[in-house]
Amino acid sequence: MRYVEPSLVAEIEFRAWTADRHLRHAAFRGLREDKPAAEVVSEEVMSETAAAPRPTVKLTHPDRLYWPDAGVTKEGLAGYYTEVWRRMAPFIVDRPLALVRCPGGIDAHCFFQKHAWDGLSKPIRQIADPKDPAAEKLLAIDGLDGLDGLIGLVQGGALEIHPWGSTLAAIEQPDLITMDLDPAEDVAWPTIIAAAEETRARLDKLGLASFVKTSGGKGLHVVVPLKPAAEWDAVKSFAKGIAEAMAGDSPDRFVAVVTKAKRHGKILVDYLRNGRGATAVAPYSTRARPGAAVSMPLAWDELASCPGPAYFTVNNALGRLAHLQNDPWAEFRQAAVPLPGAPKARKRKSG
Repeated sequence: MRYVEPSLVAEIEFRAWTADRHLRHAAFRGLREDKPAAEVVSEEVMSETAAAPRPTVKLTHPDRLYWPDAGVTKEGLAGYYTEVWRRMAPFIVDRPLALVRCPGGIDAHCFFQKHAWDGLSKPIRQIADPKDPAAEKLLAIDGLDGLDGLIGLVQGGALEIHPWGSTLAAIEQPDLITMDLDPAEDVAWPTIIAAAEETRARLDKLGLASFVKTSGGKGLHVVVPLKPAAEWDAVKSFAKGIAEAMAGDSPDRFVAVVTKAKRHGKILVDYLRNGRGATAVAPYSTRARPGAAVSMPLAWDELASCPGPAYFTVNNALGRLAHLQNDPWAEFRQAAVPLPGAPKARKRKSG
C-alpha cells in the first residue's frame, strides 16, 4: 500500500455508507476545481437518520431485483427506507395507506392494493373504516413500530406508498391538500415548473403555505399543510376551485378534467387526490417504474435547477440528502392553517 498526498477533489454520487465505511453504489461524477483538497474532510452523513431504529422484520429473498434496470434489490429498498425513515415517517405514519405491489419486481405483475394479503407482516396494522365497519379493513403503520411496518411493506413487494390526506386520529378532517400537476407527454419540463410556481402564488394569496416535490413520474406535486378542521367535501371543493380557476384563466395551458382528448399540450391540475379514500404518492416513496425513481421534496428555490420529475432515484437520493444543509420540508406541519374559503374562477366575457 502506498499513501499519497491528495491534490484533486472528485465528486462521487453514492447511495449510502456501509457499516465498514465504504460507499455503496458509488458513481464518479467529475472533478471539482472549486474546493481545495485540504478542505475535504469526513462528514457525518444524515445524522438525524443515524439514530433511527433498525428494523427487525426479516426479509426473504433479499437479493430479489425489484428494479432490474437500476440494480435495486429488496434489501436495497429496505436500506433506502431505513435511511429516509425520519423524514418520511410524518407523511405515512398513522394514516390509511394504499399500495402498488410488485412482489416479483417491476418487470412482473404489479397491482393496486388497499387491504390485507396472505403473509402480511405483523407490524402492519389493519384498521376498520369508521364509515363502513363491515368492509375490508384499511392498512396502516404506526409510530411505535413504524419502521418495521414500512420494511414489512417492502417484504410484501410494495413499491409505491400512497397515504390518505388525513390521519387515523382525525380521519374525516384532512390535514393536507395535494395539487397534482400531471402534464401531457408533449409538455416541456420548464412549463411544468412554471405551473407549480403559479399554483404556489395562487395559494399564497389565499394565505396558504405550499411545498413542492417531484412525483417520481411525469409531474410535480404542490402540497399544502392544513390544520385538520374542514371535512373531505370542503377540502375537495377547495382544491377543485383552484384547478378550475387555473383552467379558466389559462385554458391554453391547463385543464381541470381528466379527459385525454383535451390534454394535448396542457397540464391536468388534478384535484381528485383530495377526496375521501383518494391518495397521492408519499414524499420519499419509490415508484414502480423503470429507474427506481422516488418522489423527492424540494425547496422552492431548488426547483429551477431540478433536472426533471424522475431525476431522483433510490441510487442518488441519499447522496442528495447527505449534502442538504436543511430539510426543505422541515416546517411543513408548523405552516398549517385552517382551510380558507374556496376560490372561484373568473367569469370569461362572451363575445
